[in-house]
Amino acid sequence: MLSITSQYLDRYRRLTGDDRTGDLLPVTGAQRRFVLVRSLDPSGRPDLVPMFFAFPHGTVDPDRLRAAAHRLAARHTALRARPGVVRGTPVLREGAPDAHVTCPAPAPGERPADTLRRALAAWQPQGPPLRLFLARDDENRGDDLLAVVLDHAACDGRSLTRIVGELGAAYTTDAPPAPEDTEAERAAYREAVLLQLAAEERAETPEAAAYWADRLHTVRARAPQPRPARVPDGTEPSGTAHARLPAPEDGVPFPGLLDACRSAARALYGPDLAVPLGYPWGGRPTGAEPVLGCFLNTVVFPAGTGDGPGSEVTADAWWDDLDRADVPFDAVVAAVRAAGPGWSGKLDGLLTVDDDSRRPPLVLGGVQGQEVHIDGRPVRAPFAVSVTQGAEIRLRMVWDRAVLDDDTAHRAFDALTHALRTPVRTPH
Repeated sequence: MLSITSQYLDRYRRLTGDDRTGDLLPVTGAQRRFVLVRSLDPSGRPDLVPMFFAFPHGTVDPDRLRAAAHRLAARHTALRARPGVVRGTPVLREGAPDAHVTCPAPAPGERPADTLRRALAAWQPQGPPLRLFLARDDENRGDDLLAVVLDHAACDGRSLTRIVGELGAAYTTDAPPAPEDTEAERAAYREAVLLQLAAEERAETPEAAAYWADRLHTVRARAPQPRPARVPDGTEPSGTAHARLPAPEDGVPFPGLLDACRSAARALYGPDLAVPLGYPWGGRPTGAEPVLGCFLNTVVFPAGTGDGPGSEVTADAWWDDLDRADVPFDAVVAAVRAAGPGWSGKLDGLLTVDDDSRRPPLVLGGVQGQEVHIDGRPVRAPFAVSVTQGAEIRLRMVWDRAVLDDDTAHRAFDALTHALRTPVRTPH
């Protein structure tokens, strides 16, 4: 039987033939997941990846910003394409370059952060994957806030460095991208996606399917169903907790972060359970250019809440997982479900890890913006943990208030931070 990726490639080739100049582009396994999530959302809302920057009041020129965003969209294929389904086949349809740049008007007495939260909540599914929102603080003349927001199907964490650097460069010039540069980027993007699909096709072996079916056979989604009544009127839909911790000399090993999330899951869902925790992993395939796009697979870790933090089996099992990390998420779900009823593919938690040295600051017209967080936005998962490693560990946890109450979530965050403050012995 053909793998999911092989079936997809077969359908895509029948749809487009040998035409490499048409407007229909293939999608990676990661993009398939986000297109599926979007199709299951009642409003068709995509997963969004926002970056927020504070600039001194009045220093960002909206017209120059708008022109810069359009130049960025003109250059990058992923920013000109919209997800769709043609004859049952998920694709990206390439179109004319477009990027929305708006300055939403604040409601009376509204702070810029509130204005941006409201603007993102009103995101319309139709439209370009890159949109910028500039909230000016004309009343108090404090910092203006700029949101650079992308549809997750058009980017991953490794795309953000190029977005920030090239947006700043495009802000300082009036020259459009050269046609040959745009065409070279398009060819590189298409080649990178096909290389990624080839890697996913090779990874989808019967042995890998059997591995994931066994690895995740006890996993079940444990979070309670969303209850909007949990969220009183006027309350932000998500809660947030922050902490800054001393960083070990070499940072916290990834298995230590997984174990810390295991501690949080125990506080949220109870002991002796196997909770599905997802984390992004991967990168551009070997031989591919560093194009903008969505290439990071979501790998599932069975966070057994009966196991204590620092369990020595975590590192060994995680290394085994990484040997099969190229198997796309939908193929893993299919393998687990084929082995018996149980896990639906829903995740109870998400973990993302960043290195604060990787992304340059956003500089517009010689003025450097300060990256900030705007909390209280809707979240897809019941809870999500983000870790930024550098001179210190910056830890954030957000949770869906329609699913988890604040007191329980704060206990989970305390368990998370306690686990990371406790030295973890990880075998090498």
